[in-house]
Amino acid sequence: MNEQMPIRGGVPVYPDVVLYSDTIMDLRVWEGDGWKEESVSWKETCYIHSGLSGTALKVSGPEATDFLSKISTNDVYHWKIGTMKHLVQLSEDGYVANHTLAAKDAEDSYRLMACPPWPLYMQSKLRMNVKVEFIPFFIHQISGPNAKAVIEKVTGDDIADVRFMDFRPIRIPGIDAELEVARIGMSGTIAYEIRGDMRFSAESYDAIYQAGKEFGIKRLGIRTYCVNHAEGGFPQGNCSFMYSLNFDEGYWKMLGVDTTHHLHDGLIGSFPKENIEARLRTPYDVGWGFCVKFDHDFIGREALEKIAADPPHDIVTLEWNEEDCMDVMRSMFGAREEEYKFFEFPSLVPAMAGGLADMVTKDGKTVGISSFPTYSYYYRKIISHCTIDIDQKAIGNEVVVHWGDAGKKIKEIRAKVSRYPYIDKKRNQDYYEG
Repeated sequence: MNEQMPIRGGVPVYPDVVLYSDTIMDLRVWEGDGWKEESVSWKETCYIHSGLSGTALKVSGPEATDFLSKISTNDVYHWKIGTMKHLVQLSEDGYVANHTLAAKDAEDSYRLMACPPWPLYMQSKLRMNVKVEFIPFFIHQISGPNAKAVIEKVTGDDIADVRFMDFRPIRIPGIDAELEVARIGMSGTIAYEIRGDMRFSAESYDAIYQAGKEFGIKRLGIRTYCVNHAEGGFPQGNCSFMYSLNFDEGYWKMLGVDTTHHLHDGLIGSFPKENIEARLRTPYDVGWGFCVKFDHDFIGREALEKIAADPPHDIVTLEWNEEDCMDVMRSMFGAREEEYKFFEFPSLVPAMAGGLADMVTKDGKTVGISSFPTYSYYYRKIISHCTIDIDQKAIGNEVVVHWGDAGKKIKEIRAKVSRYPYIDKKRNQDYYEG
């Protein structure tokens, strides 16, 4: 890496990046190589993305495993060192307060990545013999059909042994640090992560990017990152729904934040702001029932048991009607009158805070909640995630999305239930080399 190149947010500041932005408390790539090129990358070549870098939470101590069991729906006792789990954590009402990718480093030591400090808050309440601390940590996601080739070139290491949800040590020649490679990603296709101490983030990023140029690598920005989740079938807290922790005043008090004016900020969509529940999800609402194990006591268990036997909702993809979407765009032209709410491409919500909740109806009856509206440049469709009544989830079912903000002009957009996940490429977990 050019030593004169400035560094912010753990990535080099390249002169040819389209746009950086002050996001998630640091300067990050907002649009790297153009959102259209980035949107195609994980289907045809690959990308590198570093928007989740900053800190991780280390959970360690004699009661570390018991602590994670108490705050997570998952079984954490049958967990091999060197592997990862997607932990789901609830508030007492059964709604998702936090979810995180967690790595097991030792019998009494774990790392929780890309998540808010909910476990720190839980530790302050449970008072167990466990230490929860922030550690500086970077995550470089490399996703797409050429991802493996890029990593093997930059490291000189054969990574065929790294199976889905595994991680192990790795090095990049010229960088004086032990890093790790993990088989995980949010694209829905073959994907890996290179991770390590934040001090080595920028030079690792640049080494991967330079090695990936011959493989068509693109620098994915946060603007297009949500397309990953929408197409890939990965609901994301504070993107496609809101964490229930957002409405826990004790949590914000721990962080020293005055909640007087902000608890209802960012609540947009055709559901009124007062309808908090429309922005929250249980694990069953987002297809995470497989993460729930009733073989242990966990926070939120009592509320969840009431719906576990017969969950009322499931998650689907909605594919929006093209002509109705064009009506929204046409309203921006012609006579000056109130137009429909504008579509922001490729992620249709300017602030990815999870507060959007649009009403979905069938024959005038509310049957679901649409969130995460996204323009898929690759598939040339506007799609969204929808938590929908179980009896309405059949592929091809036609419903209506009420697009707009409560109290303002609403456009009824026809939509049909489509495949979920929406991406139709081979899944990461279905690859195995070696």
